Amino acid sequence: MRIRPVSFEILVSELAGLLLSREPDSYLRVGIDGPPAAAPERLADALVDPLKVGGRPAIRISTADFLRPASLRFEFGRRNPDTFYAGWFDEAGLAREVLDPAGPGGSGRVLTRLWNAETDRATRQPYQDLPSGAVLLVNGPLLLGGGLAFDVAVHLELSPAALARRTDPEDAWTLPAYARYAEEVDPASFADMVVRLDDPRRPAMVLERQ
Repeated sequence: MRIRPVSFEILVSELAGLLLSREPDSYLRVGIDGPPAAAPERLADALVDPLKVGGRPAIRISTADFLRPASLRFEFGRRNPDTFYAGWFDEAGLAREVLDPAGPGGSGRVLTRLWNAETDRATRQPYQDLPSGAVLLVNGPLLLGGGLAFDVAVHLELSPAALARRTDPEDAWTLPAYARYAEEVDPASFADMVVRLDDPRRPAMVLERQ
């Protein structure tokens, strides 16, 4: 593997530059894929201001707001890695309410939050019209390889040892799902940008995989 160590600030600057180089008159759907240990929401948050300065409004969306109902998530127990892998997130809802409306020929009307996990009910949040040239930053785990329509895919990668070390012990039951994701989907093989985050203070951009 050939990597280039960078600071977090340089990572944000280079990714923002990549996004700003895309067609400015269309919406841009960006998937920032990574487990909680990689903090994909941190990268998504950091991109908002540089994109705004570059003339493109950014809208943050988390898959934590697109969960399936508890009755489906917990059907086979609260800590089932297979359910977490294949049935935890409402990918159909994310596509229907966010990605498809922001795609070619879409309405431009999106719903940024669909499900409240605490109340286990729909959020009843109103739809909003996307401003011209908006960038949608969708962050969460297990985002790639399932047919979701992203224009740019960013994968935040950790070695198995680093992932196990940095995952909250309460969430250790999800580790088999991430191992399965790496083996079956191999998101690092096709993402537009891959960032190694074994040490969050020292990110490294993956330039080439052997």
